[in-house]
Amino acid sequence: CKSNIFFLLLYASCSPLSFSLLSAPQKSGEVESPRVSMGAFSNEELSFSSNFDFASSQDLRFSKQIHDNVHGNIYIDPLYLKFIDTEQFQRLRDLKQLGVTHMVYPGAVHSRFEHSLGVYWLANEAVHKLKTHQGMELGIDHFDIQTVKLAGLLHDIGHGPFSHLFEREFLPQVCNGLDWSHEQMSVDMIDHIVDERRIDIDSGTIKRVKEMILASSKFTLTKSSREKQFLYDIVANGRNGVDVDKFDYIVRDSRACAVGCNFQFERLMETMRVLGDEICYRAKDYLTIHKLFATRADLHRTVYTHAKVKAIELMIVDALVKANDYLHISSHIEHPSQYWKLDDTILKTIETAPDPELKESRDLILRVRRRDLYQFCNEYAVPRDKIEHFKDVTAHDIVCSQKSSSETLNEEDVAVTNVRIDLTRGRHNPLESIHFFKDYESEEKFSIPDDRISHLLPSSYQDMIVRVYSKKPHLVEAISDAFENFQLKTYGIKAQVHATPEKKKRRV
Repeated sequence: CKSNIFFLLLYASCSPLSFSLLSAPQKSGEVESPRVSMGAFSNEELSFSSNFDFASSQDLRFSKQIHDNVHGNIYIDPLYLKFIDTEQFQRLRDLKQLGVTHMVYPGAVHSRFEHSLGVYWLANEAVHKLKTHQGMELGIDHFDIQTVKLAGLLHDIGHGPFSHLFEREFLPQVCNGLDWSHEQMSVDMIDHIVDERRIDIDSGTIKRVKEMILASSKFTLTKSSREKQFLYDIVANGRNGVDVDKFDYIVRDSRACAVGCNFQFERLMETMRVLGDEICYRAKDYLTIHKLFATRADLHRTVYTHAKVKAIELMIVDALVKANDYLHISSHIEHPSQYWKLDDTILKTIETAPDPELKESRDLILRVRRRDLYQFCNEYAVPRDKIEHFKDVTAHDIVCSQKSSSETLNEEDVAVTNVRIDLTRGRHNPLESIHFFKDYESEEKFSIPDDRISHLLPSSYQDMIVRVYSKKPHLVEAISDAFENFQLKTYGIKAQVHATPEKKKRRV
């Protein structure tokens, strides 16, 4: 009996799997290698990740394992760790994915760091699934896989503080006419990292990665100049908007904000197919794709552009603008060597600085901390037939619509946001720009027009919402009245759902 036990132990110790399990160092949340962690044992059986087929066991021995709360165990190869283990990429830990949304949805504290790892892993799975099913005919090679994964990992490395607020709200106020985007900064940051850290990677790989990151921006190459165009649609799809970037953030954001999500990207990734150098989807999955865009629009309506979230964003932008001349915040965008130092902690820098030049900014941030926010007065949805020729409403428009009031309004008392929400394709049906196939025996691809989809789906694909805020509580009534006058003057009706409650008007 003892000899049998001895031989069993000897066999186990010689097993490569057992050796790697026993020798692998462990950290909280991270396991260097192997494929499975010690916690994978259950009833004397081993449980493997569903992603086991997407990398060879040879590669996995040298990969770092990280447990993600959305995708489970993901594995990072040594090349990608060279980029992750830099101060430029680690900066993403201090950039909240949803900016100031956590001040309304407390769970929304996840970072761009988590999202970038998630997109890296989904890009890895997508390209491997295509290779598994169509690898011979598509000619997918190691170079293709490497560039798609690296583009997924680094696509957001150029993002500024507070999500899109920095790029869309702050910079236009302090840098008039500046043509800047986080995608362009991402490619500049990649060059900077490669040069500074002397990463051994060929220029052709970096060139392709940068082109993939820019694929959905205005800086993209023309489609005719790209080889294997379908690869450019995996991370940032400028053709129809279906990409793994959306797959990750829709699920991740929904979970963090506890708003629910019944969109399942796994179904699309299992059945997608390349036809004519384009990723296509089964016709029977068109409702799943529609659900992708509908869920995204719901997140914009209920989370990203929540009335309180926008109020806080308006205050943060005002604080940054007032501090810019003294702290030169906008100058950080001039070079990656300075840009990586800029993150969400800029708020703490301002509110703890004793400098008198920052007093106005400090006061605004203190108001946010104490929940003394700009007061939401009201909103209206632009009539559907007026959206096409809509012109942004300004504080000047509201002030000029004031008739009689005991309070005289100034433009600096009023804040206006013009919120555009669509299904990612403007005013058009997103399914018309996506190609489908009937079944796997068919080579024909086609789009689905409005009249061929369920009549229960919306007939309009874009909302334009105008919201007005009072920066001073005692001016809510005067601004609300001026806002109603503006609607009557512009449309002949009050387009808002209901009048501002009297109790809110008189709150001071």
